[in-house]
Amino acid sequence: MPATTKELASAFAGKRKRQENGDKSKKRRKSGGDEGSDLKVQLKQLESEILESRRHYNNIATLLELAQKDNEDNSTASAASETLCRVFIRLLAMGNLAKKREASEKDATVTEWLRERLVNFRYVLLRMFDNDKLALPALMLAMSLLKVEAQHLNGSDEPVFPRYFFTKVIYSIVQSPVDQLREEFAERFIDEYDDIRFYTFEAIAEFLKDRAADLDETVRTIVFNLLLNIDEVPESNDSIETFYITPPSTKKKHPVRSLSQHKKQAQDAWLALMQLGLSKDQRKKILGVMSTSIAPWFTKPELLMDFLTDCYNAGGSISLLALSGVFYLIQERNLDYPEFYTKLYSLLDADMLHSKHRSRFFRLLDTFLGSSHLPAVMVASFIKRLARLSLNAPPSAIVAIVPWFYNLFKKHPLTTFMMHRMPRTPEEKQQIEEEGVEDPFLPWEADPMETRAIESCLWEIVQLQGHWHPNVATIAKIISEQFTKQAYNVEDFLDHSYGSLFEAEMGKEIKKPPVVEFMIPKRVFTKVTEEEQKQGAKDSLVVELWDFGSA
Repeated sequence: MPATTKELASAFAGKRKRQENGDKSKKRRKSGGDEGSDLKVQLKQLESEILESRRHYNNIATLLELAQKDNEDNSTASAASETLCRVFIRLLAMGNLAKKREASEKDATVTEWLRERLVNFRYVLLRMFDNDKLALPALMLAMSLLKVEAQHLNGSDEPVFPRYFFTKVIYSIVQSPVDQLREEFAERFIDEYDDIRFYTFEAIAEFLKDRAADLDETVRTIVFNLLLNIDEVPESNDSIETFYITPPSTKKKHPVRSLSQHKKQAQDAWLALMQLGLSKDQRKKILGVMSTSIAPWFTKPELLMDFLTDCYNAGGSISLLALSGVFYLIQERNLDYPEFYTKLYSLLDADMLHSKHRSRFFRLLDTFLGSSHLPAVMVASFIKRLARLSLNAPPSAIVAIVPWFYNLFKKHPLTTFMMHRMPRTPEEKQQIEEEGVEDPFLPWEADPMETRAIESCLWEIVQLQGHWHPNVATIAKIISEQFTKQAYNVEDFLDHSYGSLFEAEMGKEIKKPPVVEFMIPKRVFTKVTEEEQKQGAKDSLVVELWDFGSA
């Protein structure tokens, strides 16, 4: 039976002392460099003895102690862990850790002891994940060990992925304070190997379920970022062909080779994260990439419906960000959401036109109302509501709204009646002259099909044509001109701001110099003098009104 760790350390120290006393020519260690050389010699000797005979397996315990040794530069722990990794890889390849039915009781005991030391070494490596200097080397050693374990630990003819060890690796990576460790793992393993991606999804889902009760926001953010980086969805089963550990080639298809199984693991991981009660900022981040990086992984889109509709009904910026996800499910996955356009109409308010997400909203709105099959009555409601809001909107928003109106009028010709609604009978003309006209538009109506916007006119555009900002006034006039242009590229108008509009105005070439007042008045608020009063001059009305001295 192998000796204990303390006995082994004592025996090794005594053996080392006898060797030093017997060799009188050997120089004593005097410097740090000599200590490093002695460590290399020591580790090399321990490794060679282990591989030479099973009588020296106790050296493994010594190496484990050295791998856990704390020193300033971590050189001892790093060198010892590399030596241990080589030792276990050799022992695994030789079949010394595989359980065999025909093995004797003594051999079985030795095998069991070696397997226990392998478990100890795994935990040594995982603890190194928290060290800035040791984390990356420990990751590479752990993944190398994992690959050899898959091939030789179970004594099988075909490799078996060590899911238990890999799950512990993922747990340690997620909870590690070393950000570079996650970046390296994602770049070198998740992005490169399909099976690593598959089991990473599985391990994250298990981790989130195990730690749901005590998961802090920092770890939750780390998990989110890790999942977010896994955004390349395989196109088919044939595209799943790069493996870190080749799965068994059995008659029954292995789950790792199945695209549907990959998506199922990703789906479980994302659902486990969404069910943790995410903060507002985290929900915004998820919604921002829902249609591009998350929804394509789901095999059952109805599982996303509750999350998206809850966000869509929340109002404000959350609703805006949920738009693309909901529309993706409607368009691509045939989700039934009959109140979509009613909810979309309710999002049109003054806050939206001042929001930092305004450009994103107009891009989505251009997509949602792009179909020529939509009812003209509903499209007219969107046009009218935005026209009314544009009266108090910033110039950078108005310059995007007007070209968008132009495009909608081209796609939905029936809405052009809103531009040229003229009185047709003498009675109507007389009523306008005597009583004026009341706008039939119902601004407080929630249903865009019932606002009567199609019966109204766009008098708001006429007001914009006299806007104080020259760019806004100019672009508003396109609605009064002939519609000879096929369409405007709305993208060219979306990202304007006060600064960009000001720079555009200042950059214009002045064709005619403005008129400058050169007669400087002698006074504005001062009274006329006595001499001027004799000549008939009088104080201005402003002076008379503001002169409180005689009161």
